[in-house]
Amino acid sequence: PTDEIRLLAKRGIDVLIAACGLLVLFPLILAVAILIRLSSTGPAIFRQVRCGLNGRRFVFYKFRSMVQNAEELKANLSHLNTRDSVVFKIPHDPRLTPMGRYLRKFSIDEWPQLWNVVRGDMSLVGPRPAVPEEVEQYKRWQRRRLRMRPGLICLWAINGRDSLDFDTWMKLDMEYIDNWSLALDWKIMLRTIPQVVSGKGAN
Repeated sequence: PTDEIRLLAKRGIDVLIAACGLLVLFPLILAVAILIRLSSTGPAIFRQVRCGLNGRRFVFYKFRSMVQNAEELKANLSHLNTRDSVVFKIPHDPRLTPMGRYLRKFSIDEWPQLWNVVRGDMSLVGPRPAVPEEVEQYKRWQRRRLRMRPGLICLWAINGRDSLDFDTWMKLDMEYIDNWSLALDWKIMLRTIPQVVSGKGAN
């Protein structure tokens, strides 16, 4: 998208909603952080480097939903990966903590990314931010998804979430970029609410 006025409006909406969301959710965010610390070993917030607009790297935040040594266990679980070589995804991942399964199902683990939105690393709606290792394996046409600020929610989240394959993710991201409008953002946000509340399609 090249319409600077509409992109500026999108940024203004992002900041307003994300800031209000953080204020309203703050007591719950604090409660969830305490429960994570009490229920499993490790920090409450998981930090990871992700690729943002034009490939710029930033620190991505989310509630920790896995055991502390999840990255170390990844190599031993590669045979359970149901995706292709680009994305690592295991249904009913054994690294998830009991509380983490609940956080993932209802997308509560994503709440800290509201801070990423306020900072300007992310938008409320856009392609989900990928880790650098995934971006390095992108085909040329797939790299175009980096031309838009990554989002907290995306088009494929309302079209199957984790049940979709990687190529479908990419095609839906390109569809979002090619057809982007403020109205489309609102449509995705409103359709995301029942998806999150029901926990449908999440692993």
